[in-house]
Parts: sequence; structure tokens; C-alpha cells
Amino acid sequence: MGLAGVQENGNGDGVSEIPLGTKTKYTKMTSDPVEDDDVLQNKKHEAHKYVFACAVFASLNSVLLGYDVGVMSGAIIFIQEDLKISDVQQEVLVGILSIISLLGSLAGGKTSDAIGRKWTIGLAAVIFQTGGAVMALAPSFKVLMIGRLMAGVGIGFGVMIAPVYIAEISPAIARGSLTSFPEIFINFGILLGYISNYAFSGLPAHINWRVMLGVGLLPSVVIALALFVIPESPRWLVVQNRVEEARVVLFKITESEKEAEEKLQEILVAAGSVNADKYESKAVWKEILCPTPPVRRMLITGCGIQCFQQITGIDTTVYYSPTIFKNAGITGNSELLAATVAVGFTKTLFILIAIFLIDKLGRKPLLYASTIGMTVSLFSLSLSLAFLSHAKIGIALAILAVCGNVASFSVGLGPICWVLSSEIFPLRLRAQASALGAVGSRVSSGAISMSFLSVSRSITVAGTFFIFGVISCCAVAFVHYCVPETRGKTLEEIELLFKDADDLQESEVEMGDVERLVQKSRVGVTPKP
Repeated sequence: MGLAGVQENGNGDGVSEIPLGTKTKYTKMTSDPVEDDDVLQNKKHEAHKYVFACAVFASLNSVLLGYDVGVMSGAIIFIQEDLKISDVQQEVLVGILSIISLLGSLAGGKTSDAIGRKWTIGLAAVIFQTGGAVMALAPSFKVLMIGRLMAGVGIGFGVMIAPVYIAEISPAIARGSLTSFPEIFINFGILLGYISNYAFSGLPAHINWRVMLGVGLLPSVVIALALFVIPESPRWLVVQNRVEEARVVLFKITESEKEAEEKLQEILVAAGSVNADKYESKAVWKEILCPTPPVRRMLITGCGIQCFQQITGIDTTVYYSPTIFKNAGITGNSELLAATVAVGFTKTLFILIAIFLIDKLGRKPLLYASTIGMTVSLFSLSLSLAFLSHAKIGIALAILAVCGNVASFSVGLGPICWVLSSEIFPLRLRAQASALGAVGSRVSSGAISMSFLSVSRSITVAGTFFIFGVISCCAVAFVHYCVPETRGKTLEEIELLFKDADDLQESEVEMGDVERLVQKSRVGVTPKP
């Protein structure tokens, strides 16, 4: 039977006006009560492929972000030579991208609630690509900064919406791996940026950095095509009371029609659609700014992990890796850029390893391994720069420590940060709260990136990384006390992890009332032949 069997119930208020899954459950009973195993397996395979493709396409914006981060680490050498910019201007150019992206992240939550998750991904790409084109053609530092500001806004939209979208379409068993895709694509973009630096460094200084930045515009074509492939988030559709459209999407991304109907009912309960009440934006921000104890715990976990991701200094390692290696004793632009390519390969390799482990070992064990590994690597880098600078063993140890730091970051704190921040918040708050966490991440990143050269001049590069090591120790404690394990749980189940006993009892009563109403509404439904 097709979609024609769905009973339309209008747009009014009340449970009776919500489509409650009568479509396939009853038609299957009358036409074919036992589904063929081959058909079920084929449906399962097709659903997995479809969700995988959606996650890949939704993550393409992250390639742009990663490429910009990676390419700027080398391009800044030639921009400084061509446009004659000062160290302060260099810091501002590098760090302003993260600071200004908070505007996109703040606007991204409300925008995605208004126009949908899918089209917010498209908007992010358009803004970023426009900024990238301006940067590549910039005749002066002032125009370069204008393009940088535009690109920053686009990045702000992109970094908050992709994990939210993927989390909302993914099955619980694979959500960790799939939600890590944006981080994978960021690392892949960084690696491409490093390779681009090395490949085009031989061109004249007034051309090479423009080519480096211009190559980053190529993914825009793929992103445009992707918007015609990926569906809208079913959870967003339910919030908009577009329940039938949500059902169609769920049929595509779940393993069976029965699972799709069950998932739809869970989303309806979580979204508050039973009462057909829209959760107004003002009410959302009121709950975030004056949170209940469970929401406060979610905010501490989500925003805290975002901040620790950046204040441990990962962006300085990526942006300023040529500066770090020059301080260690490597000379010559080609040698410096070649060393950064090794860092890029390491970062990409370990993020791929994380994808295979995140849903097997869980979030928390990987976070422990990540933060402890980063702490050891950061202290090792600090000691090598302080006592073994310009010695062969010092150079080798510095490269090893930088690679160890990015490897540890990529296996845990990098991808899991975005997984947690997209899955711990309830549906009514998810977009805005995730945006707030992304703002914390971007502000932290910008503050660290814009101050690194100045701080390093004051306390040396070695002293700066010693401080990062101390902060990383604090991250270990934060993971232990504030981060719950969410592996294998649905988004609706994760919400219960942050509730105390009284809140849990109230939720169980509410769920029971809803289920009784759902069953009562089904009694009068006549199966369709």
C-alpha cells in the first residue's frame, strides 16, 4: 500500500488530530502479515546507505572550514610578505574568523528553527563562499578582512547546524559515528589546506596565497547539488506540525515501517506536539537563561566541552604550526610546510579511527584517552621547545609532540564535543542550545588564536604550551565529573540522564498519559483494505 492509506486529521489542536501511524500498521495486517526477510534486509541496507549519504552531504560545509584553517597557516606567510602586514594584523586576520563566527552560530539556531535544518546548511555555504571569493581577490588588507568577516559568519552557521541535523536523522546505534562526520571533514579540509600550501608555495608571493584561498571555492558546487538530495530533519518537521512529511522521511531513514511509526510517536511526545503548542523563541531563551536543574546540567556539559575543545590550544597548533616548528629549529618555508602536512595526515588518520570506536567503546572512554594524551603531548612540546630547541632530538620531539597532540584531540575531544552538544539537549532547546555551545567554542578559539603570538612573545612559545597542558589537566577532571555516557541511547533517553528522581517520575507519568491517549485514539480506527 502507498501513502494514500494515511488518514488525514486536520490541523487543529488535540491528540485526535495527529496522524498516529494507522497507515501501514493496518494495511500490512490485511495484505501481508509476515514481511519477507529479504525485503527487510534490503530495506535496512537502503536506509543505512541513505542516512550515510545524508550525513556526508550535510558535513560538506566542514570541508570549507577545515580548508580555511589549514590553508591560512601557510598562506599567512605569503600574505605577510605580499601585503606587508604586521604581527598584530596577522593575529587579527587569523583569529577574527572564530570571533565573528559567533554571529552565525547565534543566528543559526533561530534560522534553522525558522527555515529548517537543510536550508540553513545551504545558507551557510553561500555566505562562506562569498567571503572566500572576496578574500581570494582582495587587493588590500582591508578588503581581505571584509571577506574574512563574511566567511566567519558562514562558518558560524555551518559548525552549529551540521551536527544537529545529523543527530536528528541518525539511528541511536550509529549516531556517534555519523555525528562525528563534520569533524572528519574538518580534518580532511585541514589536510587539503596543508597540501595546497605546499603545492602552490613555489608560485610568486603575490599569486600563491590567492590560489590557495581560491581553491577552497570548489566544494560549493557539490554542496548546491546536495541540497536536492538530503531530506529535511523529521524532528523539525514534527515541530512545524508537518507530521505527514516527517513520516515520509522516517520511512526512508529507518529499517522498517513499524520502527518509523514508533520513532514518530517518540518524537511527537518529545516535541510536545500532542498539545499542538509551538514553543516560542522567547520561551526557549528564557529556559536557557533561567534553566531548570536538568537543563543547567545539560548546558554545563554541552558548553563546557565546547570551550575545553578550544582553550586547550588545538587551533594554535593548527594555525601556527609553522611558527612552532620554526621555534623548534626548522628553517625554510618548504620544510615548514612539509612538516605541517605530516600533522594534517596524523589528524585525519586518528579522526577516522575515532569514528570506528565512538559507538563501540563509548564517548567517555575516548574522552579520557584524548584529554590525557593531549596533556602528555602538550607538556612534552613545552619541554622540548624550552630545553632542546634547535637540536635534532628537540626538532624530532617537537614534531612528535605536535602530532601526538592532534592525534589525541582527533580521537576524542575533537569529534565527541560535537556529538555531545548535538545529542544532550531536548528537542525544544536543541538548535538554540547547540548554537550557544558553538558560540562558546568560536569565542574561545578566536581569543586563543588572536593572542597566541603576543602571549608567546611575553612568556615564550614553550611557556604558552605549558599553560595549555595545565588546562588540559582540568579537561580530564571535567570529563570525569560532568560528562555522562550516551552511547546507544536515543535522543529522548539521553534527556533523562540529566534529570533527578523527581523529574524522572514526572516524565514517566507524562509519558504514560500520552501513551494512553494514543491507544485510545487508535481504538476507533478502521483498517484500510
